[in-house]
Amino acid sequence: MDSPLPLPVERAIQKLGSDISLARRRRHISQASLAERMGASLTTVRRMEKGDVRVPIHFFARALHVFGEIQALENLLDTAKDDIGLTLMDANLPKRVRSKSGTSGAL
Repeated sequence: MDSPLPLPVERAIQKLGSDISLARRRRHISQASLAERMGASLTTVRRMEKGDVRVPIHFFARALHVFGEIQALENLLDTAKDDIGLTLMDANLPKRVRSKSGTSGAL
């Protein structure tokens, strides 16, 4: 990465790593066991839990899957509930829709 990460991004990844650590400990799962279940190395799990921004996102996804929380990742940016995106799309809708000559407009 050439440019530094924005502070909110760094904080979010650190919080996610901390939350994964807490979830693992609450379930009485060792780091080694989590690594095995994720198909990752122990070093990767340790780096992930410390919030290392260089850990690929698929490892975070694998940890969520182990904890039964993968739907949290699936629903992060649900486009059907993207109010800003939907508002911008609606602002660009045509005021009127005219039928082309020779068509009745009925389906």
